[in-house]
Amino acid sequence: MSGHSTLGVPILHLGGVLVTGLLNELDDKTAVAFAEELTERISADHAHGVLIDISRLEIIDSFVARTLMELTSMARLLGARVIVAGMRPTVAITLVELGLGLDGVETALNAEQGMAALGWHQSEKPPERGTT
Repeated sequence: MSGHSTLGVPILHLGGVLVTGLLNELDDKTAVAFAEELTERISADHAHGVLIDISRLEIIDSFVARTLMELTSMARLLGARVIVAGMRPTVAITLVELGLGLDGVETALNAEQGMAALGWHQSEKPPERGTT
């Protein structure tokens, strides 16, 4: 299974959760293609959760914000929960100024908290191997 998307944005599949991120170079066409590809992967991979890390996103516009909300709605219809993690304060301020509260979009402070909310837990240490 490939972890890369056709857009150059990796979409990783970890234990029923798709993990991906958004970068600053996100124009409207790329945002729509990203949403379509991620929706297709949710269905193909039978994912129950999606984590979108936006910690590298420094600016957001109303179109990208609406695309995130629509993606969340589409994912929910497919039975998957979406969590947007790592929002920068400047992005949050911009969303409020634009009057966009990302209705229906769950957020987490960082990717680790988002993954935990989706039920994915990393073990503290690798399992010990028998020496016999």
